[in-house]
Amino acid sequence: MLPDEPLWRLQLKQTFAALGHRNYRLWFMGQLVSLLGTWMQGTAQAYLVFELTHSRAYLGYVAFAAGIPSWLFMLYGGVVADRVSRRKLLLVTQACMLALAAVLAVLAFTGVVQAWHILCLAFALGVVNAFDAPARHAFAAELVPREDLTNAIALNSTMFNTATAVGPAVAGLTYDWFGPGWCFAINSVSFVGVIVALALIHLPPSPPRPPAGPAGRELAEGLRFAAGHAEIRLLLGLIVALSLFGLAFATLIPAWAVNVLGGGAATSGFLQSARGSGALIGALLVASLGRIRFHGRLLTWATFAFPVALLVFSAVRQQALALSVLVLAGGAMIVCFNLCNALVQTLAPDALRGRVMGIYSLAFFGFVPVGGLLAGSLAERLGEPLTVVLGASVFLAFALGVRLLQPRLSRLQ
Repeated sequence: MLPDEPLWRLQLKQTFAALGHRNYRLWFMGQLVSLLGTWMQGTAQAYLVFELTHSRAYLGYVAFAAGIPSWLFMLYGGVVADRVSRRKLLLVTQACMLALAAVLAVLAFTGVVQAWHILCLAFALGVVNAFDAPARHAFAAELVPREDLTNAIALNSTMFNTATAVGPAVAGLTYDWFGPGWCFAINSVSFVGVIVALALIHLPPSPPRPPAGPAGRELAEGLRFAAGHAEIRLLLGLIVALSLFGLAFATLIPAWAVNVLGGGAATSGFLQSARGSGALIGALLVASLGRIRFHGRLLTWATFAFPVALLVFSAVRQQALALSVLVLAGGAMIVCFNLCNALVQTLAPDALRGRVMGIYSLAFFGFVPVGGLLAGSLAERLGEPLTVVLGASVFLAFALGVRLLQPRLSRLQ
């Protein structure tokens, strides 16, 4: 960089730095296609459950069923991700996800789908995700050099949230016009994109792995490292709190669209897309600041901005204003997740990366369903707005406690 080159220009150059690497480019494009389908299915599935049951609690049951396997298998999935080729493991998990989406599409097209079918398929998808998530998180480090790892993680989130911004809105319109079966069928086909990308990725030969010990001993090694590392322990605690209390509103979006805003499937999709649009903006912000040295301060700011935005959202009854506030909430939320992910990966050694990311994945995928179950049950008794107020207030109190009692978070780089 020239001495007089402005900082904003440097940051713009860094926004898409990871895409300069062929393997990451393939992964990015394949994942983007797949994630568009995934969000179409997730949005249509949630609304179909609500349409079949008219139960806010059942929305929580489905989320909980998807999350139970995280508790059973996610940590072992991290061990597997450190033992085998992550690329080959991802090929297997993505093929399994394709098959599950195809089954749901057939059930919907034939008109026999019932809520318990969705519950069982959500559990099966959770099992596959327990092995997919640790490998997927750790795989980024194999696709880019270490100096571009934070940028790659942020761009991973960018593609995820591009899909979040577009997929739900398309799903809502597709559901209204053609029915849910087409959303599930499109998702099934979309997995071909990431499978082809994985097949085309060429990685240098891996260094010989040390002989694998008992899985329990390797898992214990990863747990001891995470528990003994003060910064990683703090970041994991923040993810747990965010997943358990901060994301409760996401489970309630289909019911919110109907009961609070008086809309339907399209409204539910637009709400999801507004959250995704904000998350996309937040992810691009983190990507552009990939090499800055004040990640901790930005993360601290986001932990306050997110619950405040949710409190405002809980009081809004106009659809346009609700969408605008969700953009802000989505942006702050993804800054929290991206920076926690990047900081954990930066602090974890390569030999333990899969296991540490297994713990990280459990903190997210294990507690989001618990929070969803809690939110659904509370919403049945207290209504959606008060449920969101309670979740946001608890997370805001947690963020304040971290700022006062653990100021080291704001010093992380």
